Amino acid sequence: MSNTATTPDKARASELGAVAKFFKATELDTRMLGMIGAMLLIWLIFNILSGGLFLTPRNLWNLSVQTASVGVMATGMVLIIVTRHIDLSVGSILGFVGMIMAVTQVEILPKIIGFDSPVTWIIALSLGILLGAAIGAFHGYVIAYLGVPAFIVTLGGLLVWRGAAWWVTSGRTVAPMDEHFRLMGGGPFGSIGATASWIVGILLCIGIIAAIVNTRRQRLRFNFPLRPMWAEIFLAVVGCAVTLGIIAVFNAYPWPAKTAADYALANNIPVPEGGLFIAHGIAIPVIILLVVALVMTFISNRTRFGRYVYAIGGNPEAAELAGINTRWITMKIFILMGVLCAIAAAISTARLNAATNAQGTLDELLVIAAAVIGGTSLAGGSGTIIGAMIGALLMQSLQSGMILLGVDTPLQNIVVGIVLVLAVWVDTIYRKRTA
Repeated sequence: MSNTATTPDKARASELGAVAKFFKATELDTRMLGMIGAMLLIWLIFNILSGGLFLTPRNLWNLSVQTASVGVMATGMVLIIVTRHIDLSVGSILGFVGMIMAVTQVEILPKIIGFDSPVTWIIALSLGILLGAAIGAFHGYVIAYLGVPAFIVTLGGLLVWRGAAWWVTSGRTVAPMDEHFRLMGGGPFGSIGATASWIVGILLCIGIIAAIVNTRRQRLRFNFPLRPMWAEIFLAVVGCAVTLGIIAVFNAYPWPAKTAADYALANNIPVPEGGLFIAHGIAIPVIILLVVALVMTFISNRTRFGRYVYAIGGNPEAAELAGINTRWITMKIFILMGVLCAIAAAISTARLNAATNAQGTLDELLVIAAAVIGGTSLAGGSGTIIGAMIGALLMQSLQSGMILLGVDTPLQNIVVGIVLVLAVWVDTIYRKRTA
């Protein structure tokens, strides 16, 4: 009798042991896997409720473009929250810098270098990045050297820069943008096409394999424990399969029929009887997001600055006693955040083909939520760039799905607020259990 009773328990323990061994061998972050699982569940629910419209190449492509500006800012918010600060002004900075870039290319530069100059977008973008860096430097200086809490400084910035955006044009919407500048917002011409997308996918796969091989070599060099070879192969295969699968989805979304027909007519391309299929491929704003994510990951994981950031977040007093210039590091973090806000402003303004006074409103909520949902602890000291990007995608998925279902904006904000509180609660429980 006792043997019969213990058999299911032994089987269950054996099964749990196998799962635990798998996660130990592959070193996968269970918290991040849980977040990805939650996002896939949300996708499935929205797809069912929308009658199969959510999980279509068109909607997923649009979702990637919509995520770009929030994702770019979320990578910077990770470092700010890691150092136990907060930035409530990112949405207002985006709106103000976007308005300045729009005014520059619509009202100022045409009088100097004429319309449709090939350097218009370069000048506008450069000015925006410099302005974003200057605003970030100002915030950082007040926080680090004058000792004013980041919450107060950036709350003031939220009001100041939102008002400044209105003051620049007295509330006018500024449009249209330079044709080259508009490419940063996506669209049929703001994408790189099928062939280039496959090339990017192959390069990413090579990068994934190279990163796994390099990690293994470093572990051998310093006599650290190695992952089993099957785990290395599993990670490489899954990483490459997911990457190429995403590329396939992007390439399955064609240009609008009229746009493709006009393009064919302008370039003397014969149009087949069923119409011309031209794939969008990866959108340029998504390419920008990927580049920003790679750079920010390198900065946070491979540079002295990144190590100092996490050291300050873990124990500010100990970091200062160790000789780290915590004030200068703090100021640099806010400068970096300002630059990222400017890049996000360029993406947002290009996508809208206009600068409005409502641009970036409540983006600070989405950016903070993306970082926190992605695993960045409000207690400081921990957080990842990839986690913030997944968090941004999850937040945008919620918004996109609710828009697809016709949910009113106030209810969307309620859902986002609830999700943010739940994310912090889950993070608190997770850290207590793993402490």
